[in-house]
Amino acid sequence: MSGQDQTPTDSLEGKKVVLDEVFVSAIRVTNETPVTFSNFTKEQFAPRNLGQDIPILMNFLPSVVTTSDAGAGVGYTGIRVRGSDATRVNVTINGIPYNDSESHGTFWVNMPDFASSTESLQLQRGVGTSTNGAGAFGASLNLLTDAVSEEAYGQISSSIGSFGTLRNNLKFSTGLLNEHIELSGRLSRINSDGYIDRARADLDAYFLQGAYKDDKRLIKALLFGGHEITYQAWYGIDRETLATDRTFNPSGIYTDDEGNTQFYDNEVDNYKQDHAQLLWNETLSDRWNANIAFHYTRGRGYFEQFREDDDFSTYGFTPLTVDGAEVNTTDLIRRRWLDNDFYGTVFSLNHRNDALDLIFGGGYNRYEGDHFGQVIWARFASDSEIRDRYYDDSSKKTDFNLYAKANYGLNEQWSLFGDLQYRTVGYTANGEDTGIVDDTFNFFNPKAGLTYDLNRNNNFYLSYAVANREPNRNDYENGNPKPERLQDIELGWRYVSPSLQVNTNLYYMRYKDQLVLTGELNDVGAPLRANVGDSYRLGLEIDANITFSEQFQWRPNLAWSDNRNIDFVFERDGVLQNLGNTNIAFSPGLVIGNWFTYSPLQTLDVSLLSKYVGKQYMGNIDSDNSVLKAYSQLDVNVQYLWEINRFVDSITFSALINNVADQDIVSNGYFFTFDDDFSNPGTVTTVEGAGFYPQAGRNFLVGATIRF
Repeated sequence: MSGQDQTPTDSLEGKKVVLDEVFVSAIRVTNETPVTFSNFTKEQFAPRNLGQDIPILMNFLPSVVTTSDAGAGVGYTGIRVRGSDATRVNVTINGIPYNDSESHGTFWVNMPDFASSTESLQLQRGVGTSTNGAGAFGASLNLLTDAVSEEAYGQISSSIGSFGTLRNNLKFSTGLLNEHIELSGRLSRINSDGYIDRARADLDAYFLQGAYKDDKRLIKALLFGGHEITYQAWYGIDRETLATDRTFNPSGIYTDDEGNTQFYDNEVDNYKQDHAQLLWNETLSDRWNANIAFHYTRGRGYFEQFREDDDFSTYGFTPLTVDGAEVNTTDLIRRRWLDNDFYGTVFSLNHRNDALDLIFGGGYNRYEGDHFGQVIWARFASDSEIRDRYYDDSSKKTDFNLYAKANYGLNEQWSLFGDLQYRTVGYTANGEDTGIVDDTFNFFNPKAGLTYDLNRNNNFYLSYAVANREPNRNDYENGNPKPERLQDIELGWRYVSPSLQVNTNLYYMRYKDQLVLTGELNDVGAPLRANVGDSYRLGLEIDANITFSEQFQWRPNLAWSDNRNIDFVFERDGVLQNLGNTNIAFSPGLVIGNWFTYSPLQTLDVSLLSKYVGKQYMGNIDSDNSVLKAYSQLDVNVQYLWEINRFVDSITFSALINNVADQDIVSNGYFFTFDDDFSNPGTVTTVEGAGFYPQAGRNFLVGATIRF
């Protein structure tokens, strides 16, 4: 069975492309492109797909670090690639942008169990190739949803595990009707209490697809989305609490009238997101192929908070006189709403002959978002009215890009790659956090490279790429942010044979005005960033797939990097200081992954998966108080296929034990500084603080999939 295995190939020609991959062919790359990448297929992640989010399933890919707010991979999860956080990883689904237009983040919690409808994904590290949406400053991740199934099937999957985790889904396909039409879909529900106290998640999702294909065209219409209700777990805990009560969650804490500590039971994030996509691929001739897609995303929801003794002025309340005393604070419950629409089109035209692979493409997308707040209960409501909005902000963003890219084979050994993209972004917003914003950005992003095929097993590549990127909404909280610019050089070697595949690459990423994480969070838990003048990331990545026999396979990877702010200036104790070259926040110098699979039977796989993440700083001043300690993780994954071929086709049993060694892992946190000029009048002292997000100790998930 070897579900984790890559399909072996004996040369760099690779395996046959499936029909549905035409929808991502404009933005995906192959071994003949000078871009560093990893492919990850449904067969590879299926044994571990028991309800955890896509970032957690990607944890063992090269240069990848993942984290989970609730500590167990269900709910809010995050990913970093080469030290760059999710706001700098460009994500597309079937070539359509998924990153939130304003925050640039990717919120997988809004699409629960989406891995169950993902056919494959490709992670391009570095700038990658031109794509749609926000520019890639750490990586590009593109997902392809379920392929058209020629055969009808029904499938029921269930899994249970630690912390009350329960996942159920139902999938079906009609197969090809009249050899042209297929209807398929999925319904999912995931519930989990979380490792962190009260960090429960109640998640529902759906995926519906209609497809038509004939000799010249493939058309898909998709509707998918989700509804998440998660108890907030983004506050983290301080160092002392980490040592004494790792699962403590301060969210919703307040003191009742008797002086007892209580926790508000509905301190939740409640959000719905629905996506519609229409994808059309047309074969125009033997050499010409075209794609066009239209999309619409509707998002709406809020997070609810109990606020103790909050100021009237925050909500526009008029002070009251109660029993002869002025009252200007109150306990209250508030909801902070997002209501947004995102729509547009993406397109590409591909010409291919024996020597040339040429693609023209682009996209136009528009975002319209409302941000507003409501008080739904207050101990003293003053003169407020029901459904009053204590703030009411709006924003709009347009994003247009055009690109042309070509891979030209000079001869049997040398090929040239070129990629030119023009992108223009317009952003307007108003709000207390952003101020009045009316910015337009025009970016030119050139890329060039060459590939040398030494023989049918070895090739080498060299590329140079430029990327530019606009600030996100939160960046405006720190003043007047600048757009950032990246120059990325990649030098790589690939070796492919039936029993051994090796990818090795060196990279140098030089930034101007990089928006680095400061380590701080804003009042809604979003990471804050600030421009630094010059910075760089220098690294070496090695990954391999070694097949010892039909029973044994080993997939190791290693990423070493040096990530530095150049001549970083920081105000400490009221005095500006040049700290020299400091470490960039959240950028470990060493990340190692291993994936060892033993298949004693064709129907049985046993995998050991390990991860080591080196020491990280959560800020940019190399403070000992900002250190995230190195950690290691070992998981065990078992999958057994029972083929019945009677009343059911098969039953697949899966089991996953995470963190077998029960390590105390802290994969994320925050760091802040502030000036204290009260303790010692006349002097300014810089005070440091930190928070941490502990991950679960030993925990498990087991499941079964029945296929009809």
